Amino acid sequence: MAEQWNRKRSILAELAAGDFVSGELLAEKLGVSRTAVANHVSALEDYGVDIFSVKGKGYKLSNPISLVDETVLKGAISQRCFYFDEIESTNGFILKHAEDLDSGDICVAEYQSAGRGRRGRTWVSPYGCHLYFSMYWQFPQGMAQAMGLSLVVACSIVKVLEQLNVDEVGVKWPNDIYLAGKKLAGVLIEMSGQTDNECNLVIGIGLNMAMSEQHGKSIDQAWSDLTSLKSMPSKTVLLSLLQKQLQQDLSLFQESGLTPFQSRWEDADLFIGQQIKLLIGTDEVYGICRGIDQQGAVLLETDDGVKSFIGGEISLRKAD
Repeated sequence: MAEQWNRKRSILAELAAGDFVSGELLAEKLGVSRTAVANHVSALEDYGVDIFSVKGKGYKLSNPISLVDETVLKGAISQRCFYFDEIESTNGFILKHAEDLDSGDICVAEYQSAGRGRRGRTWVSPYGCHLYFSMYWQFPQGMAQAMGLSLVVACSIVKVLEQLNVDEVGVKWPNDIYLAGKKLAGVLIEMSGQTDNECNLVIGIGLNMAMSEQHGKSIDQAWSDLTSLKSMPSKTVLLSLLQKQLQQDLSLFQESGLTPFQSRWEDADLFIGQQIKLLIGTDEVYGICRGIDQQGAVLLETDDGVKSFIGGEISLRKAD
């Protein structure tokens, strides 16, 4: 399996310049037959890589592919990194091995066959196109200590993107990251343990780097990616910065709670001060968004005063 992926990665490296490359030249460079090259290209397409094939010209990527440099990434962070070309789910890997991990250990993959989003949604995970990342963390005081954690993670992502000169980044409660008004990244936090005892958490992040037209059509909401930037960030650099920022922010959160992050959240909040509506099951609540409280609940100024709302089924939308 490793050798098969090495050849596929070699093909992608040859196509990285964005020009057509003939099957004959690829076969020569890889030391395989042209049929083998065609089979590898077909397999990459099955994994979601959009590759043009034109008779007489060869192969060309329709979108840039950014692959992780495993050696550089592992050398850049202090905690363990588990890296895969393909996996069912990075969150699933962390949950399965939680008892053997330390806070800050991460799992990274180029492709997820069963990537998950919030509320049971599928997270589209084509090979090499986006960032799929999960981090393990343990809270000694139990699940209650993790209240508001998803907002901290969103603040960490925003800070890293700003360090990489990504403009127009904002957050939508409770943990979606937007670029130029469209969804760029999402967070899925899963946990196991007791309310008042040791609690194991996995923090999953999916971030769109280069969405193909084909996969964009399968997403049921407005999305964005990083292809509009003058210079696409290295996925390896992005991951190393994200791991370090999360470790720093989660340590602060574990010690001091959500208070140190409230101003960071409000600076990035796309809805603060705006008339919005909350969808709670079949109910709708209208009011002016007033930020968050110390537990991470969204504050809404209604006719009955400022009220806090929290819960997994709440959706946040601008009022009509």
